[in-house]
Amino acid sequence: MPGDMPGDMPGDMPGDMKDLLDYLARELVDDPEAVRVEQVDDDRGVLLTLSVARDDMGKVIGRGGRTARALRIVMKAAGMRSGIHHTGVEIVD
Repeated sequence: MPGDMPGDMPGDMPGDMKDLLDYLARELVDDPEAVRVEQVDDDRGVLLTLSVARDDMGKVIGRGGRTARALRIVMKAAGMRSGIHHTGVEIVD
Protein backbone atom coordinates (compact mmCIF):
# COMPACT_ATOMS: atom_id res chain seq x y z
CA MET A 1 0.00 0.00 0.00
CA PRO A 2 1.49 3.43 -0.92
CA GLY A 3 2.76 5.48 2.01
CA ASP A 4 3.26 2.50 4.32
CA MET A 5 6.63 2.19 5.95
CA PRO A 6 8.40 -1.18 6.01
CA GLY A 7 8.00 -3.23 9.15
CA ASP A 8 11.64 -2.82 10.21
CA MET A 9 11.38 0.98 10.55
CA PRO A 10 11.47 2.50 14.07
CA GLY A 11 8.05 3.06 15.65
CA ASP A 12 8.46 6.84 15.80
CA MET A 13 9.07 7.18 12.05
CA PRO A 14 6.39 9.19 10.23
CA GLY A 15 3.82 7.67 7.90
CA ASP A 16 3.11 10.44 5.36
CA MET A 17 4.91 13.26 3.54
CA LYS A 18 3.99 16.08 5.92
CA ASP A 19 4.96 14.02 8.95
CA LEU A 20 8.25 12.98 7.34
CA LEU A 21 9.35 16.57 6.68
CA ASP A 22 8.21 17.59 10.17
CA TYR A 23 10.24 14.73 11.70
CA LEU A 24 13.39 15.57 9.72
CA ALA A 25 13.18 19.30 10.46
CA ARG A 26 12.61 18.77 14.18
CA GLU A 27 15.74 16.61 14.33
CA LEU A 28 17.82 19.39 12.72
CA VAL A 29 16.77 22.45 14.74
CA ASP A 30 17.31 23.69 18.30
CA ASP A 31 13.66 24.77 18.74
CA PRO A 32 11.52 21.85 17.47
CA GLU A 33 8.33 23.45 18.83
CA ALA A 34 8.64 26.24 16.23
CA VAL A 35 8.64 23.83 13.27
CA ARG A 36 5.52 24.13 11.09
CA VAL A 37 4.78 22.16 7.93
CA GLU A 38 1.87 22.90 5.63
CA GLN A 39 0.88 20.53 2.82
CA VAL A 40 -1.01 21.50 -0.32
CA ASP A 41 -2.08 18.78 -2.74
CA ASP A 42 -2.80 19.67 -6.36
CA ASP A 43 -3.02 17.99 -9.75
CA ARG A 44 0.79 18.02 -10.15
CA GLY A 45 1.60 16.52 -6.75
CA VAL A 46 2.39 17.87 -3.29
CA LEU A 47 3.82 21.20 -2.13
CA LEU A 48 5.21 21.26 1.40
CA THR A 49 5.98 24.57 3.11
CA LEU A 50 8.42 24.46 6.03
CA SER A 51 8.84 27.24 8.56
CA VAL A 52 11.21 27.20 11.51
CA ALA A 53 12.40 29.69 14.14
CA ARG A 54 14.53 32.49 12.70
CA ASP A 55 17.58 31.27 14.67
CA ASP A 56 17.24 27.79 13.14
CA MET A 57 16.95 28.92 9.52
CA GLY A 58 20.68 28.40 8.93
CA LYS A 59 20.51 24.83 10.22
CA VAL A 60 17.70 23.96 7.82
CA ILE A 61 19.30 25.65 4.81
CA GLY A 62 22.88 24.59 5.56
CA ARG A 63 26.13 25.81 4.12
CA GLY A 64 25.54 26.72 0.51
CA GLY A 65 22.03 25.24 0.67
CA ARG A 66 23.26 21.68 1.08
CA THR A 67 20.88 20.72 3.88
CA ALA A 68 17.88 22.21 2.07
CA ARG A 69 18.88 20.37 -1.10
CA ALA A 70 19.21 17.11 0.85
CA LEU A 71 15.76 17.61 2.42
CA ARG A 72 14.27 18.17 -1.04
CA ILE A 73 15.96 15.04 -2.42
CA VAL A 74 14.73 12.89 0.49
CA MET A 75 11.20 14.25 0.15
CA LYS A 76 11.20 13.71 -3.62
CA ALA A 77 12.37 10.10 -3.13
CA ALA A 78 9.70 9.50 -0.49
CA GLY A 79 7.09 10.99 -2.80
CA MET A 80 8.16 8.81 -5.73
CA ARG A 81 7.99 5.76 -3.48
CA SER A 82 4.45 6.77 -2.51
CA GLY A 83 3.42 7.31 -6.12
CA ILE A 84 3.53 11.12 -6.04
CA HIS A 85 5.07 12.45 -9.25
CA HIS A 86 5.98 15.95 -8.05
CA THR A 87 7.03 16.88 -4.52
CA GLY A 88 8.10 20.46 -3.80
CA VAL A 89 9.56 21.81 -0.57
CA GLU A 90 9.60 25.54 0.18
CA ILE A 91 11.41 26.93 3.20
CA VAL A 92 9.86 30.22 4.37
CA ASP A 93 10.63 32.80 7.05
